[in-house]
Amino acid sequence: MKPVQWGVLGVSDHYIKRVHVPVRSSDRCEVRAIASRSQQKAEAAAARLGIPAAYGSYEDLLGDANVEAVYIPLPNHMHLEYIRKCADAGKHVLCEKPMGLNAGEVQQAIEYTTRKGVMLMEAFMYRFHPQWTHLRDLVQSGEIGTVHALQSSFFYSNTDPRNIRNILETGGGAIYDIGCYCVSSARFVTDREPHRVVARVTRDPQFGTDVLSSGILDFGDVQTTFVCGTQTFPHQHVNVFGSGGSAWVEIPFNIYPDVPVVTVVRNGVGERVIKHGPVDQYRLQFDRFSLALREGAPAPTPPDDALANQKVLDALFASEKSGGWEKVG
Repeated sequence: MKPVQWGVLGVSDHYIKRVHVPVRSSDRCEVRAIASRSQQKAEAAAARLGIPAAYGSYEDLLGDANVEAVYIPLPNHMHLEYIRKCADAGKHVLCEKPMGLNAGEVQQAIEYTTRKGVMLMEAFMYRFHPQWTHLRDLVQSGEIGTVHALQSSFFYSNTDPRNIRNILETGGGAIYDIGCYCVSSARFVTDREPHRVVARVTRDPQFGTDVLSSGILDFGDVQTTFVCGTQTFPHQHVNVFGSGGSAWVEIPFNIYPDVPVVTVVRNGVGERVIKHGPVDQYRLQFDRFSLALREGAPAPTPPDDALANQKVLDALFASEKSGGWEKVG
């Protein structure tokens, strides 16, 4: 297939350090342009990364007729604005999570891009790693019996007051940044939606962002718990517990692209260690999006999934304020 021509809004460390190399290695993608609010920064990033075009404003990149699809790794509070601007320019959109700051924003993004006839997808890259599709298939096959509970955690430590993850106004904090993975993965594995949640949140006295958050998601006959934090020693895991066994995912989210990852399944038969990879989940995500675009197919992860996930996040924040259970949606 003819490679999709991509543009990137912003010169974020996340894109430069984690995303660019795997995307550039794909034969389904070409990174055509990158933009910053500074022409100098855009040109420096383009030279470093080997990108043909550099723009000193996001709007100038959207005016590039050669760009077909745009990746948005901007701060969370800017997502809706630039999804709309991309759609106005006829560009398809892969937007970093969360797609908006609340379900209303995500709904607006979906409705606007639908009217404009462009593809929209939230960039949960972990879902494209084969360990996750295998885990869901394993759970739904009954290998560990009837699923009773799912437990996840995701931590890192960042106390830089200038970092967007620590700025409340830009959509910083643990739930927006990493708790969303715990919620998304629980919904993905169980293939259902929680109907109520309860949360416990600790906020940084200086930043105002949540720095340690936990929650219970009530899926009816499946209970899911998670904890996430931005000022804790790095760690992540997912455990699924069933009536006849369990599955433990060693590295569920920040998956190494160059070494295999492990899922350990235990049941009445014994212990089975499943290895996947090495593969790069960012490349797989961009590959799948680009292929769908070329084939005229729907987005690999429908935008309604972003809306469903955001409704859970909204309910968690509502529970923080009320101190009790909150309905989702």
